Amino acid sequence: MTLWLTGDPSADRLLTDDPFALLIGMLLDQQVTMESAFAGPAKIAARMDGLDVHRIAEADPETFAALCATPPAVHRYPGSMAGRIQAVAAAVVEDYDGDVTRLWTDGDPDGKTVLKRLKALPGFGDQKARIFLALLGKQRGVQPAGWAEAAGAYGEPGSRRSIADVTDPTSLSEVRATKQAAKAAAKATAAP
Repeated sequence: MTLWLTGDPSADRLLTDDPFALLIGMLLDQQVTMESAFAGPAKIAARMDGLDVHRIAEADPETFAALCATPPAVHRYPGSMAGRIQAVAAAVVEDYDGDVTRLWTDGDPDGKTVLKRLKALPGFGDQKARIFLALLGKQRGVQPAGWAEAAGAYGEPGSRRSIADVTDPTSLSEVRATKQAAKAAAKATAAP
């Protein structure tokens, strides 16, 4: 099944076919729209003639930052995100020989172990790791034992909380509405 995360067929195809692209899209998913974040890997791939984890990890940092900043930029903060992308690529190369799927396949891990591995990646806090685990489980068929529980609320079937639940324009709107409601509730609670 082809993912629908950006609305751009070629960007979504890359996310579907390349687990590293999907991981980088998740990394970029902050302070920009979900569609923009997940379109980032396709921009990098177009500029580097492919999305090679080794080439990204080994790229000159200034050159890679400039590539990420070239309009249309890969992210709202292309410089800092370029560093994070390279850090994740380096971690995947060093810890998993460049094969991102080993995060969820090495040693037949359970959901808690996969979550722990994701959280060990640069730029992946608890929430981002749980959302990515839910995305893997709900849309990529990566379902180690206990994955839904490890993903927390993001793993709930039929929820509309995150990119893990986006499959078309309608679900994107529903996820956006859920996020806006949560922000409004948090703001109301924080008000004196």
